[in-house]
Amino acid sequence: MKVVFLDRDGVINKYPGDKAYVTSVKKFCFLPGSKQAIFRLAKAGFKIFVASNQAGIGRGIYARRTLEAITRKMLLEIEKSKGKINKVYYCLHRKEAGCSCRKPRPGLLRKAAKEFKFSLKNAYFIGDTIRDVITARRAGCKSVLVLCGKEKLANRKNWEAAPDFVFKNLKAAVTFLTQNQGRFSTQSKGVPV
Repeated sequence: MKVVFLDRDGVINKYPGDKAYVTSVKKFCFLPGSKQAIFRLAKAGFKIFVASNQAGIGRGIYARRTLEAITRKMLLEIEKSKGKINKVYYCLHRKEAGCSCRKPRPGLLRKAAKEFKFSLKNAYFIGDTIRDVITARRAGCKSVLVLCGKEKLANRKNWEAAPDFVFKNLKAAVTFLTQNQGRFSTQSKGVPV
């Protein structure tokens, strides 16, 4: 089974910036090309899961029903573009809760692997932070960092962990993944374009 995990903010939709959270449906804006990239992944036979920290719920910044409305909008728009997300996994806990699902802990990825019965060693996690890279490493899957969200290439010397692949955005990462159909080693690093 070919599997890709996607972080949400900064990968699928615009990173909310200083506010840190997308707190309304109106503020959820897809990044250019992200819906088409998800369509291409689905067409190529990848199972696609979203794994995202949404601690704004645990901190009382926005309501769970708001997150559910945002998720419905995201999934509907992706479906309209003929893409498909197999399931969305959120961690709603505050950092200090010490849960196993808050990234960089790999609980969300392990939950999906158990539920859908696949091995994480052949999966990819596409995220926009080094926290996502660490999550991928802890889960045993390949890490793909995209530079359309929080992380910048200029910070490379300060990265706690090196990603397996680096691309400009989700579209570029998906082009690479679909051309290679998931059959490539971490010896060939992706280069941002």
